[in-house]
Amino acid sequence: MIRKDEFQEIVQMATDTLRSNKLRSSLTVLGIVIGVAVVIAVSSIGRGLDDNVRDVVTSIGSNIIFVFHMEPFTFGRPTEEMRTRKELTFDDAEAIKQLPHVKSVSAGMRMFRPELGVGTYAVKYQDRKAKNTILEGDTASVKDVFDLPMATGRWFTEIDDQHRSSVVVLGHDTVEELFGNQDPLGHEVNIEGRLFEVVGTVQKIKSVFGGGKDPNDNRVFFPLTTFKTLHPELKQHWISVKATSHDDMPKAIDEIRELLRRRRKVPVNKADNFAVFTSDSISDVWKQLTGMLFVGMFAISSVGLIIGGVGVMNIMLVSVTERTREIGVRKALGARKRDILLQFTMEAIILTAVGGVIGVLLGAVLAGGIPAVWPSLPAHMSMFWITFGFSSAAAVGLVFGIYPAWKAANLDPIEALRYE
Repeated sequence: MIRKDEFQEIVQMATDTLRSNKLRSSLTVLGIVIGVAVVIAVSSIGRGLDDNVRDVVTSIGSNIIFVFHMEPFTFGRPTEEMRTRKELTFDDAEAIKQLPHVKSVSAGMRMFRPELGVGTYAVKYQDRKAKNTILEGDTASVKDVFDLPMATGRWFTEIDDQHRSSVVVLGHDTVEELFGNQDPLGHEVNIEGRLFEVVGTVQKIKSVFGGGKDPNDNRVFFPLTTFKTLHPELKQHWISVKATSHDDMPKAIDEIRELLRRRRKVPVNKADNFAVFTSDSISDVWKQLTGMLFVGMFAISSVGLIIGGVGVMNIMLVSVTERTREIGVRKALGARKRDILLQFTMEAIILTAVGGVIGVLLGAVLAGGIPAVWPSLPAHMSMFWITFGFSSAAAVGLVFGIYPAWKAANLDPIEALRYE
């Protein structure tokens, strides 16, 4: 066993050697620094987005069920069977409303670009214009399904819906673009050449991307029948259902599936030709996306760490060659193989550990600076990933430093003393 004082002496010798070659040591660990910084920065952004997604899902409600004629979270091209499915109807929503474990139901339609998540229309008020606005038609009950917080005014009523009233409710960003600090209530906005009276405004919606703008805040809500007069070509209804409680959701989902299979005449041996999903489905899809993100992160950081490790091994082998005579002198004075082995291994570990510390600090700077430049990207550092990044750097020093240390420890002292 090595005594404590011997170990401290070896560590001091290793540290002194690295200090005497500061530039070479710095260049050697550059790959380690980059790899660790990427781990810290990307994991911080991923964690920040995870927290925001969790908050958004919570704000949607734990007892909300969505029904659509197609699976909304499919990766790749939809199948022919999906593309030819019959759309859900307003009557389907009315039938779901009668189920025992359903509290409220809303049927809605949207005009937007699904691939970008933004609207396609401009809303005008006098000389002001809100671009890329999402146009959405809903039944009056949508406010109760999602507990939408009103900023000012009122939501449209069932009477508005029955009479196809030319009234709208505006999203937070739409109000800011069109009216600034002016009260929008009672004013008329121009949408596709028609005038609509503003009867209410909605508070800002919690965004996945933190302080950035959410496209759903640039939105105009119409009574569903009014919206259909604008776009009679649309047939695709989104049905949103609020269950009587979170515990009743499985019962409500089973009731909805049974009802729709019966209404859509789906044979017993056939799969559903519609999709029923919850806010948990959104979380599951997000986990798949972040899983791919972390795979990419590990690939990038692993390349940096491996390059750094190869650099460490190369420099350590050069160091062994340069210090061959010094190793011979130490062995002649009584140094054991394990002393030499430990000294060179500690040099490699200290070198990469310092790179790990610098990488953590650089990652912290990136994690703090990215949200300042792009407010839509939140970043929350995690102690787990800080520890992981530092430990990985130290482990690289051990793995890639052990061979040069073994080579140094096994030098013949006589041949080493003769080396010039």
